[in-house]
Amino acid sequence: MLFSLSAMEDSPRIQMEKASKIIRRSIYTFLQNYHYLTATAALLAFPYSASILLSQLFVPSSPLLPTIHNRLRILFQAAGFPPSSEFFTVLSFKISQTISSSIFALPFTLSFLLIAKASIIQLLNHHKPNLPPSFSSVISLYKPLLATYICNFLLLLSANATAFSLLFFAFNFLEGFGFTSPSWLLFLSAAGAVLYSIILANALIICNLALVSSGMERSGGYMAILKACVLIRGRTSTALTLAVPVNLVLAAIEALFHYRVVRAFHTGDVTSFPMASEGILIAFLYSTFVVLDTVVSCMFFKSCKTGSLVEQEGRHSYRIEIAEEDGNAYVKLKNIEQLP
Repeated sequence: MLFSLSAMEDSPRIQMEKASKIIRRSIYTFLQNYHYLTATAALLAFPYSASILLSQLFVPSSPLLPTIHNRLRILFQAAGFPPSSEFFTVLSFKISQTISSSIFALPFTLSFLLIAKASIIQLLNHHKPNLPPSFSSVISLYKPLLATYICNFLLLLSANATAFSLLFFAFNFLEGFGFTSPSWLLFLSAAGAVLYSIILANALIICNLALVSSGMERSGGYMAILKACVLIRGRTSTALTLAVPVNLVLAAIEALFHYRVVRAFHTGDVTSFPMASEGILIAFLYSTFVVLDTVVSCMFFKSCKTGSLVEQEGRHSYRIEIAEEDGNAYVKLKNIEQLP
């Protein structure tokens, strides 16, 4: 007598590398290719970094910032958000600053930043990492990176719209039940800030990983975003741990530029040449950390790919065959196929 049935058996998962190990390996890779990566930062990422820093100097005095801020404030008021909430006042102003700076730096982002990222990705994806990639191989990655960057913009737009929709329903729902006291308003504002930060942080992580994925696998657009969503599953905390230090450093460099250059420019405390020299040095430092952030993203992508392959290789389908012969039962475990 023979019975057969199917069973699934998962091999033990190999835990993902810790964020500290990925950071150490990223720094080692950066130092191993120091000359090429610093040249990339100086020649390619530098115009983008300079445009981001100079936006602090020119955007506040331009008519773009107050126009966007007024439009957002009117939009928030029309949506029914409480005008007395300090959270929405600060949020509308910060979003206006981000949009204005992004518009100011957009030509440099779509050209110098994407080419710089393409050169770094091509270097780290090369079979011989000691040899710098050719110019043609770097340019070949530009098209998938550009397509992914456009899709990333749409994803960020959707993430912001989703967050604002949830906040809109939450504020109006609770207002309908009479929760309009200042204490409730403060509580909802704090909860809204946390919710918005979580949604935006996850969207930014997916966008960053999708950009690296499009360069590593030469497939841009929405497919890179879908691959990033699959790869980052269960690894969000690691991605956040990797993203926070670099972004804090970049924010500190922007604050340093504002303190040393922008403030001195408005007060007229220093002459133009020393101020320009210090600004160039700060912009180069910003470029270096932009390059290092790309290296960290590439190492994280490789770690995610390795973890996914190990998980897939550990999943097998077995058939349990139970045979009965001479009154004795025999159990046989037979491997049918490996699941995709």
